[in-house]
Amino acid sequence: MKTIAIEEHWTTPGIDRMLRTESGDPSIAHNDRDDLPERLFDIGDQRVAWMDEAGIDVQILSLAPPGTHGCPAPQGIALSREANDLVSEAVAKHPGRFRAMTALPMSDPDAAVAELQRTANDPAHVGIMSYGRSGERPLDDPAYDEVLGAAAALGRPVFVHPQIPPEPVRKASYSGFEPDLALGLATYGLGWHYEAGLAVIRLILRGTFDRHPELQVVLGHWGEVVLFALDRIDSLSHTATHLERRVSEYFRTNIHLATSGMLFPRMLRTALEYTSADRILLSGDYPFHRPGSAAITEFLKELPNEEDREKIAHANAEALYGLS
Repeated sequence: MKTIAIEEHWTTPGIDRMLRTESGDPSIAHNDRDDLPERLFDIGDQRVAWMDEAGIDVQILSLAPPGTHGCPAPQGIALSREANDLVSEAVAKHPGRFRAMTALPMSDPDAAVAELQRTANDPAHVGIMSYGRSGERPLDDPAYDEVLGAAAALGRPVFVHPQIPPEPVRKASYSGFEPDLALGLATYGLGWHYEAGLAVIRLILRGTFDRHPELQVVLGHWGEVVLFALDRIDSLSHTATHLERRVSEYFRTNIHLATSGMLFPRMLRTALEYTSADRILLSGDYPFHRPGSAAITEFLKELPNEEDREKIAHANAEALYGLS
């Protein structure tokens, strides 16, 4: 069965250098395990060889977190542009195997719109990799409404990826343990997922999808905790009377879920209670996770309906990202 993995990471030497020397983001340490640095820099033949081995037909490439978010504007503009041009070259060399999510310099909303428009006619670019916050400014801030409107108009889905919580939050909620454990708790243990899930709930509450009904957003890790608390979160609908619909209803029209390498049948079963197979996307979260063909096949077998298997394996991605 054809497979398209939509959240497959890479980075550039310039972004990697900036993050290590200027950003003060401790989560960069997660990029140094084993052979991750080599794999993150490779968007060429070696990656294609691994895809062949794993049975992945197409990867949609996206910058590893935190990308260029939080960079000072001039630096973010230059690094985003460079990354977008490099990934376009990679797609041109392997047009049957790669597509890309656009990196935007979100520290400057006007520049982010300009970069989105610059790549609008580039067939390599089919989506946007974003985060819930740039510096201290959340994605639902009115300053980003034009960016989100442009994404909707261009049919570019926005993947809201996890990022490390701000330092005051880490100190208040994730400290008190030895450094590696505290960092793990603030990132892959829990903090990453709260950050991304909260960002999308804020987009809903801000009325983003009422203003831009065509905007499509993707949440990884089966909805970043939010999905499993959606019944409770939906009680906000009684207060958010400015919204056109209940909070939970936007998950059926504007929000998609990606597996992010977590091919767990019980998560699939829970997700299908809140949404349909039309809104679930296969993602490997390469190179941080590397599910092989056997694992993907076994996971898809959990779906009794062959049509639903096709949807999650590739058809949903083809429709959402315009790949067909």
